[in-house]
Amino acid sequence: MRHIVRNIFAVALLASVGTITAQDFNSSYFINDYKYRHDLNPAFDNEQSYISMPAIGNLTVTMQGNFGLDGVLFKNPNPGAAKKTVTFMHPDISWSQVKGSLKDNNKLSTNLDVTILSVGFKGFGGYNTIELNSRTFVGMQLPLGLFELAKNTGNRRYDFSDLGFRVQSYGELAFGHSHQINEKLRIGAKMKVLLGLARADVEMNNVVADLTSNNQWTVSGQAKANLKVKGLTLKEEEKEYNNKPGSYKYVNDVDVDGAGINGFGLGLDLGATYKVAESMTLSAALTDIGFISWSNNIQASNHQQTFTFNGFHDISVKEERDPNTLDKQSDDYADQLADFANLQNDGDQGGETNALAATARLGAEYVLPAYKPLSFGLLLQHRFDGAFSWSEGRLSANYAPVKWLNGGVNIAVNSFTTSAGWVLNIHPKVLNFFIGMDHILGKTTKEMIPLSSNASLNFGMNIAF
Repeated sequence: MRHIVRNIFAVALLASVGTITAQDFNSSYFINDYKYRHDLNPAFDNEQSYISMPAIGNLTVTMQGNFGLDGVLFKNPNPGAAKKTVTFMHPDISWSQVKGSLKDNNKLSTNLDVTILSVGFKGFGGYNTIELNSRTFVGMQLPLGLFELAKNTGNRRYDFSDLGFRVQSYGELAFGHSHQINEKLRIGAKMKVLLGLARADVEMNNVVADLTSNNQWTVSGQAKANLKVKGLTLKEEEKEYNNKPGSYKYVNDVDVDGAGINGFGLGLDLGATYKVAESMTLSAALTDIGFISWSNNIQASNHQQTFTFNGFHDISVKEERDPNTLDKQSDDYADQLADFANLQNDGDQGGETNALAATARLGAEYVLPAYKPLSFGLLLQHRFDGAFSWSEGRLSANYAPVKWLNGGVNIAVNSFTTSAGWVLNIHPKVLNFFIGMDHILGKTTKEMIPLSSNASLNFGMNIAF
């Protein structure tokens, strides 16, 4: 069990320090002529037409979660030690220190959205967009009980239910149109054709380690992995049981041969803006309504959901035929643990359909009547994504001193943290450049790794005409 826990923490640390993502730039929602506002609300248009520059048209690097490295890395409590930074497993780091830096359910989610090509132009009585994107999501949730089992060995019960990881990647071809209905109302929609590349869901449900009153350890839980990748096969190794007859197989590796499109789907974005008064505009959008149908689903699971260890009893060391010898009792436990701790291949479970993570947004912008270059905006949004759902409220002040230059600052409170953001948008004819952050970078290690799991940097360059 300790070996499993160490592997899980290794994955968590790699995700915390090594994942960079691109996703929606929420600080720009009220910035006129920010070229990619239509990704936030398809009713938005632009003053200019544009074409994205390859790889740098719209890039957002971000992390989002309710815990970070400050929950697993600490300053060495021994001033004279060679190592200045230690992990939470250091003997001089108390469990109370670790617990104070973590949540009951620790979440980290990231998105990598790469704009391969994006074009926006006026025509057909409105504003139109064509996009080719690659989108990837990575998410994990690590319950507090998992850290407690690794660090605090004095308890009699450890509960780390709902431990899980998810990865999903797909391509997106999108066609959008925004249309002015009258002086007050503008609507927009975007249709998306989705090409599924891969999805993996790993879940450990109802996992409990319990030391009962008679000093018997019982570990229970169900582990399951669902892998939707074209050309994927699970590599297995077969071993004989130590005491009971027969053998068992367990998954020890994966192989991907000729990966490609493994699913198809459709998506839809809907949006509207309504000018209540000369100085007040309301907006609403619901994006990423849709699904992907995957053609296959390779599954692996543990076939035994409980493991019991009640110690060694009546041990005999001389009589080889005695069933109570230390070796034979050890082999019995090893056989039981083999079926509980190892994933076994359940084969292809057939096609499966998964919903996209939809996002709802409500916005209100107030332009200062006495000084129209200055406006204030409130953006409320919610991501519908099961265990990885989140909500946010963002209040911004936006300023446009000249026609080709605007920007703003904002503060946000969301399900993970409180943060501040900013944006600068330079948009003369021919060239557009924007830069900003939804989450200003906080404390970092000497290697410039954020100690919080919330940080972002957003920029892009586009040809405008």
